[in-house]
Amino acid sequence: MAWNQPGGNGKDPWGNRGRQGPPDLDEVLKKLQSKLGRIFGGRRGGIPGGGGLSFGAGGAIGFGAVLIAALVLWALSGIYIIDPVEQGVVLRFGKHVRTVNPGPHWLPRFVEEVIKVNVKDVRSQNIGFRRQAANVASVPHEALMLTEDENIVDLQFNVQYRVKDAANFVLAVVEPEITLKQATESAVREVVGRSSMDFVLTEGRAQVAAEAKELIQEILDLYRTGLQLTTVNMQDAQPPDPVQEAFLDAIRAREDQERIINEANAYKADIVPKARGDGAAILQRAEAYRQRVIAEAEGETDRFLKVLTEYRRAPDITRERLYIEAIESVLAKSSKVMVDVRGGNSLIYLPIDKLLGARAGGTDEEGAGLTRDRTRPQTSRDDAERTRSGLRGRTR
Repeated sequence: MAWNQPGGNGKDPWGNRGRQGPPDLDEVLKKLQSKLGRIFGGRRGGIPGGGGLSFGAGGAIGFGAVLIAALVLWALSGIYIIDPVEQGVVLRFGKHVRTVNPGPHWLPRFVEEVIKVNVKDVRSQNIGFRRQAANVASVPHEALMLTEDENIVDLQFNVQYRVKDAANFVLAVVEPEITLKQATESAVREVVGRSSMDFVLTEGRAQVAAEAKELIQEILDLYRTGLQLTTVNMQDAQPPDPVQEAFLDAIRAREDQERIINEANAYKADIVPKARGDGAAILQRAEAYRQRVIAEAEGETDRFLKVLTEYRRAPDITRERLYIEAIESVLAKSSKVMVDVRGGNSLIYLPIDKLLGARAGGTDEEGAGLTRDRTRPQTSRDDAERTRSGLRGRTR
């Protein structure tokens, strides 16, 4: 039932009880003027043609001073300083308007706000393990990964990064660190999934980390996280615990293989140069022998041709000369000479001086010549001449 209907309670919204109809507007205005006058130190007064409000000089000055003080405080509250390691992201009613660098700045308070972001410090995040005081606890759901050859490896990564775009870091992604963690885990799994277990656990650790870093940065740029990776390190790479001993045995076998191969290579490096040197020496001696034989053959051929030419000119003389030279060569190897003189007794000629010289030592070749083919006891020129004369006389 409405307040102004019969049987109502007689109350209206303006506080008039027992009255019917709307309230008196002039009375309401007078009450409002009275309250404002008491607040600002003014006085009630009439306005020609109706009621009104007027302020005294003291009230106006007080109101202006309050307003100026409020403006000064508001202006001072907008001054802020960005540290050397920070950048400031300025928002105007929640929308990004600018990014400010280190130094003093000002913004209109209650209209704009600034969010400070450290862009110089290098931050770190662990994937696959967590540090608890002095201990390192593995996180299996992050660390266990499947390789291309369907083996499982336990990997632990440490990612270091910094903020390169403060605006994207604050506004583009709700939690950039969580995005980085998920991107790192996804990228590492992709790289490991393209590699074999032996490659990941041995010589491929640095390559896996490098490929993962490149892929992680692509994902971070795609999501506009504002993060820049500095390093991606593979802290540890091991097979799972149930196969740890078998893997260590395989590693020891591989090390033994490498050691044996190195020993074989060392032996090869020692013996091959010697064999090559001996082969080169044999080839050189063979070449020298070939040259010597060829030279001797050419010399014998030339001598024979010269003798043949002389034989064609004087056959008898040449034949006798050849006979004498042959006898000389035969008798030069003997220590006894038998001289057959026509009309006389045969004479055995012994070169006493040569025999005595051989017994006394003589030269090395003469001392050894009694038993070997090198010895050629030489007669004196007169003895040789007498031998030739006797032989000539015999032939005649």
